[in-house]
Amino acid sequence: MAATVKQMAAIVSMLGVVSFILGIVAGRKNLVGRTPILLYDGIVTCMCPPVSVVFAYLSVAFLIAFTKFGYISVFYPYKGKSVPHSEMFKHSTFTTFFHIAFFSSGVASYVLLRSTLITGGELAHLTINIHNGPIYECPTAKIDILEVGAVLSLLSSMLWLVALMLAGNAREEFFGKATLKPYDNAVVVNCCNGKLFLLGLA
Repeated sequence: MAATVKQMAAIVSMLGVVSFILGIVAGRKNLVGRTPILLYDGIVTCMCPPVSVVFAYLSVAFLIAFTKFGYISVFYPYKGKSVPHSEMFKHSTFTTFFHIAFFSSGVASYVLLRSTLITGGELAHLTINIHNGPIYECPTAKIDILEVGAVLSLLSSMLWLVALMLAGNAREEFFGKATLKPYDNAVVVNCCNGKLFLLGLA
């Protein structure tokens, strides 16, 4: 069964909302923090690492998923009719939102991964959990970074929906021109003993 525009839009929306929720949960899980435990020679280990790393990874996974479906939905041959990419990109509004949606997906994934992978992120705190000195507070990554990434993920999914809507307008215009008869807009006058003359296109 061929997919429809509504089905594609529903998939992109659902994946975007799930990515947003997972990103928010990842940020909220940081509030729990970890418990420092004093070991021998003043070495402190931070036990009970936050599960925000798992939720952050899942948020990125759903972000990649709705980006893929968003791209496919824009150029999908609905009803078995495909439109050349060159014709789609002739529309400046569609081209603008398409590139903005792509860019926003990249920014959202970078923000989520930055707070999870890079030094100082949750994964670094999870793997490097033994520290010298009897005083250590077991810090967590900044909460607002994960939540900002979640908001950007939701915004990106909405931009893909706008791009899908504009792609639909471009498709309608393309197929409208394809089915237009040569003389649909011609101006014909009656003169000279009832003979018809073609003056040109209106």
